[in-house]
Amino acid sequence: MESACALTGADYGAITALDESGQPGDLVAFGLTEAERREMSEHPDGRLLLEYFRDLPRPLRVADGSVDLSSLGLSSVLLPSKTLLGTPLRHRGVYVGKFCLFEKEGGKAFSDEDEEVLVLFASQAAAAIANAGMHRAERQARADLEALIETSPVGVAVFDAATGSLLSLNREARRLVESLAMPGQSLEELLDSVTCRRADGREFVLRQFSLLGQLSDVRQVRAEEIVLSVPDGRSVPTLVNATPIRSEDGNMVSLVVTMQDLAPLEEVDRLRADFLGMVSHELRVPLTSIKGSTTTALGASPAPDPAEMREFLRIIDDQADRMRSLIRDLLDGGRLGSGPLSVCPEPRRIAGRVGA
Repeated sequence: MESACALTGADYGAITALDESGQPGDLVAFGLTEAERREMSEHPDGRLLLEYFRDLPRPLRVADGSVDLSSLGLSSVLLPSKTLLGTPLRHRGVYVGKFCLFEKEGGKAFSDEDEEVLVLFASQAAAAIANAGMHRAERQARADLEALIETSPVGVAVFDAATGSLLSLNREARRLVESLAMPGQSLEELLDSVTCRRADGREFVLRQFSLLGQLSDVRQVRAEEIVLSVPDGRSVPTLVNATPIRSEDGNMVSLVVTMQDLAPLEEVDRLRADFLGMVSHELRVPLTSIKGSTTTALGASPAPDPAEMREFLRIIDDQADRMRSLIRDLLDGGRLGSGPLSVCPEPRRIAGRVGA
């Protein structure tokens, strides 16, 4: 900016770039006070002036203030000079902003040579704006990806293929690994002591997991159950996926490992087994009573008298009611878990019930 002003004899200049949404973004100025720069940057007509420059086929040169901004619905504060040299900034055909120089020294008009200088600097400015935009987009995409990985409910670890060192570990992976750590034990020390046991019984130290990927026949690991354990017997069951990341020449540069904690699922399976065992026991009791009553009534010789028969039938009826109640409770519990059973809570005074 300063060089462009010096070579063209302009008192001051300004570059306005478009942001990612197409609105006026950063304004870089030379020769303006901070208050003047802020006024130009924050002016509500700035977007309209950018649109005006978007449609210009070539640089705009004004020698005597002949551009009537009022006819465009714009304020004169946006072009605060009598002489102006401005051009749209385009990078690979895409409009990215505008570049304006104001007030040539001595009140002279800007020349053809000045216009050539401006066009040269404008091409460089457009490339810089485009590169800055791509850099911001890349940083934003990287930040979004890092946030996604960090908050993922699945553990993610990245290992260096050459050294086996840990490059990164997200929050869930840290939780999984640190649950095996001893008080005061560092992560590096822990990684040296954690053993991985595969489903086929093979074991290896966690830090060596990435080194296995240096073998030429390594393939992606998909949904393999691996138990992480430490020497004192504590362990964490995990479901592991591993993907080698290779360079263009085929050499593996890193290994991405995802780990899902299977402990909650195993706990659910255990609770389910306990529940089924309890249900089986509760149903077996009335069935045993019913079966015993029918066997006795049908196999007795001589046949039971009417009073005994009524007692057998009463037992069968009571136990059948008990089974029906158990089955109804099971169905209600299933519907509560899946949602179809609606619950209408109502206020009740519980003081009397508690006292009772």
